[in-house]
Amino acid sequence: MTNKDYYSFLGVSTDASADEIKKSFRKKAMKYHPDKNRNDSFAAEKFKKINEAYEVLKDKNLGHLRQQSTQVLQKQILD
Repeated sequence: MTNKDYYSFLGVSTDASADEIKKSFRKKAMKYHPDKNRNDSFAAEKFKKINEAYEVLKDKNLGHLRQQSTQVLQKQILD
């Protein structure tokens, strides 16, 4: 799956905030959770993909935040 697919799989836009991504993930994870959908292989597969999408997008957003923090600190040090 590409990053664009991850966004569409979670049903959010590519410029979604971390909170929007998390909210969508939780909603879909509850819907397709294996405990709620026993013996449903489609739901189990969808649940795995939802988790994969969230892990990738969560890390991407954290990386972006780290980069912003680093830039702010560098600016403060140089000023």
